[in-house]
Amino acid sequence: MIKNRIKEYRAKYGMKQEELAAKVGVRRETIGNLENGKYNPSLVLAWNIAKVFDVTIEEIFTVEN
Repeated sequence: MIKNRIKEYRAKYGMKQEELAAKVGVRRETIGNLENGKYNPSLVLAWNIAKVFDVTIEEIFTVEN
């Protein structure tokens, strides 16, 4: 399972789901599903989200067994 800190980073940057979705080219629902663990991102999406927050992918996404 992939855990993420998207919601934490959005709060830190004062960003709504809609804003992040627009920056990475997905729908708001996709961001919500990612935050709730209902969806695992593609590598490209994970990379784009990390770029928005200027961090590495590993700082936002971690794999737990």
